[in-house]
Amino acid sequence: MEQEFRRRMLVVAGLTIPVLILSPSIQGFFGVRLPPFPGDRLLLLGLATVIVLYGGWPFYVGARQALRQRRADMNVLVSLAVLSGYLFSAASVLLGLGVDFFWEISTLVLVLLFGHYMEMRAVRASGSALRELASLIPPSAHLLRDGEVVEVPTAEVKSGDRLLVRPGERVPIDGRVLEGRSSVNEAMITGESRPVPKGPGDEVIGGTINGEGALRIEVTKTGAETALSQIIAMVERAQASRPPTQRLADQAAQYLTLTAAFLGLGTFIFWWLIAGQSLVFAVTLAITVVVIACPHALGLAIPTVTTISTGLAAKNGMLIRSAEATERARRLDTVVFDKTGTLTRGEYGVTDLVPLGGWTAEQALGTAAAVEVNSEHPVARAIVAAAREQGLTLPEVERFEAVPGQGARATVAGEEVIVGSRALLRSAGIDLSEAEERVRAGVRGRSWVYLATGGQARAAIGLADIIRPESYQAVTDLKALGLEVAMLTGDSEDVAAYVAGELGLDTWFAEVLPGQKADRIRELQEQGRRVAMVGDGINDAPALVQSDVGVAIGAGTDVAIESAQVVLVRNDPRDVVGLIRLSRAVGAKMRQNLLWATAYNVVALPLAAGVGVPAGIVLAPQWGALAMAASSIIVVINALTLRRLRLAPSA
Repeated sequence: MEQEFRRRMLVVAGLTIPVLILSPSIQGFFGVRLPPFPGDRLLLLGLATVIVLYGGWPFYVGARQALRQRRADMNVLVSLAVLSGYLFSAASVLLGLGVDFFWEISTLVLVLLFGHYMEMRAVRASGSALRELASLIPPSAHLLRDGEVVEVPTAEVKSGDRLLVRPGERVPIDGRVLEGRSSVNEAMITGESRPVPKGPGDEVIGGTINGEGALRIEVTKTGAETALSQIIAMVERAQASRPPTQRLADQAAQYLTLTAAFLGLGTFIFWWLIAGQSLVFAVTLAITVVVIACPHALGLAIPTVTTISTGLAAKNGMLIRSAEATERARRLDTVVFDKTGTLTRGEYGVTDLVPLGGWTAEQALGTAAAVEVNSEHPVARAIVAAAREQGLTLPEVERFEAVPGQGARATVAGEEVIVGSRALLRSAGIDLSEAEERVRAGVRGRSWVYLATGGQARAAIGLADIIRPESYQAVTDLKALGLEVAMLTGDSEDVAAYVAGELGLDTWFAEVLPGQKADRIRELQEQGRRVAMVGDGINDAPALVQSDVGVAIGAGTDVAIESAQVVLVRNDPRDVVGLIRLSRAVGAKMRQNLLWATAYNVVALPLAAGVGVPAGIVLAPQWGALAMAASSIIVVINALTLRRLRLAPSA
């Protein structure tokens, strides 16, 4: 479409030059008078006819479609202005009246085509994010077939095929690593700037960039099932959606079109029949009114912002299902996070270690980790991970025995060691009075494991669901934006109070069953709050649906979460801050564009209708067309400034 307008614009420009040369008014303006020749007026008519028919054709087609749908739009106004001026001029030539608008109409069509061409270039720039996503998939892949590497088109790769991805290459399609280790840059899909380590069993996403090692992968998804295809489809649906503000703008454009048509007629009647001006003067102002009032800027004010914002969000790992979700997000006043796996990592970590009986913390942790290294229990893994983080050397262990639900026993350096719950140690006759007293005086919200050797308690180890480091900044930034932050969890009041205290939350709901989370959201809404719910999109599905804006976090490659209006690819609560900032910036751009489009018409229409005539100010139709085109381009350029918005969390 852009190239078609460019072609028509160049043809019309070539034909407009002789029209300007042959026009007496243009000759008079430059103080030049070319000698008339037989048929010169008919030649002007012929040139103008080609310009009007060929150059104006796209507008006539659009006007016909609009009228068939019983609505008036910009194309109707443009067609009315061009055809009325042309028909008046053609009748003048054929009847020998000696008055015409050929040069005005020709330049009007040229300016309209130029304006649309520039606008389409600007709109094309607004969709660059989506095109960048679509271009990530390489055209070919290295297929492993019978021990050989064969290069095949990516489109021909099937699920189950095995591919080789060399260092520095883009992963051609979604798959699972079979052999090799590397780090993969997923920034273009998830917005995560740090390379992600990959090894056997890990998932890789088509379009991402392989790092330093070669990978052999098995294809798991093809076609529309791939993560990138789903992201592109979701963004396209969002860009095609119409927020409430757009519907308001459409209605305003309808009224403006009808107003312009009647105002143009009224302008003609006033200046010709009432003010006694010439027919040419009255027609000139009437055409200018109709042209300058075209509601094109009003029609572009919202869609361009929607297109840019959804593409920008996708590049930063935020997938917005509809433009309405963005509009709702900017009106939020409360954000509710699920605790486990969202604000916390969803896995245990050692937070406290209380040494007893003369032992050091390092000695106790190393001994406990030596016993637990053979266990798969989450608590055991946390203790072992803590010891390894500190670089502790673990002693040799003999006769390991797991006690289901309670802990484990083993022999270390010839001495029995017990690591486990209070019940396990008490059943072994261990005195825990000192340990329990020290624990009671400590921090709440912990699960405690005890260590004993030689019949004596040696340490109390406190564990908790580790709070994500990113959660602290997310809560701080959301509060700075004026939002209240709350937390939902199925954990005990003790644990919930600890996490809320660490993060500085004033509101939390503890011991909430999955089926009750939606009720808590509803209670907040009944208090008049506009609530976003942030969760994993699976266990929290009813709460996400109930909320004003449901946000599924940490989706990874599984972006098809129907319960959420917004899907965050990364498991980073700071992306919620980015979503709020984007929604507010989008709202500001929409208001700016609507204000400009409205103010432009408020100022331009009276001027076009002849308010400035007493001061000698008269707008010709081509200047009206230029003003109309300029207003549309300004609206698009203003929307394009959204691309400078930084959404990625600061390090």
